[in-house]
Amino acid sequence: MGSLISSLLGGDASADASASPSEPSLVLAFHSSARWNLHFNSSKQIPKLMVVDFSASWCGPCKFIEPAIHAMAAKFTDVDFVKIDVDELSDVAQEFGVQGMPTFVLLKQGKEVDRLVGAKKDELEKKVEKHRVKPKFAT
Repeated sequence: MGSLISSLLGGDASADASASPSEPSLVLAFHSSARWNLHFNSSKQIPKLMVVDFSASWCGPCKFIEPAIHAMAAKFTDVDFVKIDVDELSDVAQEFGVQGMPTFVLLKQGKEVDRLVGAKKDELEKKVEKHRVKPKFAT
């Protein structure tokens, strides 16, 4: 949904420097508060889980967990994974009360349903499993 909005507005909100050129990232990285607010407001309309990764380029634990976040984004395609650099979008980080990195805020329809501070991959995956909308398959 966010990438659709970005493509309509021009620019690439999903560009992520760590994604290999042959394999585009499934993690949306926002570099402007305006684009983030558009995406955030549009997410309030659907019951899809959004995992917001608040990190910083200088943060060692953030870099350590980044491959796991990309793997989760590939595994849980029914979940929206978003990355926000706290130095670039300090207003957004402040709005969510981020005090340590990495901080993962899990949102559903604009409301926080869970939060995790620290590079705890297994714990984050359990929280994603718990809060995501399970896909319903036709029989």
